[in-house]
Amino acid sequence: MARETIAEVGKFIAEYSAHLMGCGVHTSRVIRNSKRICQSFGYDLNISAYPKNIILTLRDTESDGLFNEVVGTPALPISFEHNSELSALSWEAFDKHLPLSTLWQKYKEIISAPRINPLFVLIMVGLANASFCRLFGGDWLSMVIVFSATLSGLFLKQKMLAGKINEYVTFIASAFVASLCASTALIFHTTADIALATSVLYLVPGVPLINGVIDIVEGHTLSGFARLTQASLLILSIAIGLSFTLWLVKDNLL
Repeated sequence: MARETIAEVGKFIAEYSAHLMGCGVHTSRVIRNSKRICQSFGYDLNISAYPKNIILTLRDTESDGLFNEVVGTPALPISFEHNSELSALSWEAFDKHLPLSTLWQKYKEIISAPRINPLFVLIMVGLANASFCRLFGGDWLSMVIVFSATLSGLFLKQKMLAGKINEYVTFIASAFVASLCASTALIFHTTADIALATSVLYLVPGVPLINGVIDIVEGHTLSGFARLTQASLLILSIAIGLSFTLWLVKDNLL
């Protein structure tokens, strides 16, 4: 069977690595997976992965041929499923020496698979946030209020992100709506302070925070600080949205 050309392999690695980076994979895993696939075709890979761009160079040690590519990182939802399945695909390519056509087919099947129903996500996140409310000492009525507040805020977030609205504006609006709905707990003799505080926890950017720390520890300092900066701005956006609600209901809190 004819050997895959360096350009063909490079095009696949470029799209594969960009998708991994976009769906929330930490930098060292993107590099390891990409190099693993490249080695299965007999090429060397030098790759620099950043939150917005990926720069890669493939080298053919037999002919000294080179392939260079700079690819932008797409803005994708966080996906642990894609992380796991695309990482497994890199091992399958390395162990079985899959042809490039098969790799493309499997890759397309993974990224085009139906996503989890948004309604199911709404309900599960609402239950998780209500559980946080209970964990921090909220009563059952506060849990119900937090559940409904989370549904409202997360639904707004889903619609705004689908409409390509700025991420920081989306977080401010979602935090405001969720906390405003949770402020109805002030009407009842219930743990209103806990309901307000936990109503916005679904917005906490855990993945960028974790990936930022991992990147810095593993030597990818630029990517790590970029991710931590993004996470810090998102947390600030949450605080701004919550502050709007606190300003509106401050008389009832005192």
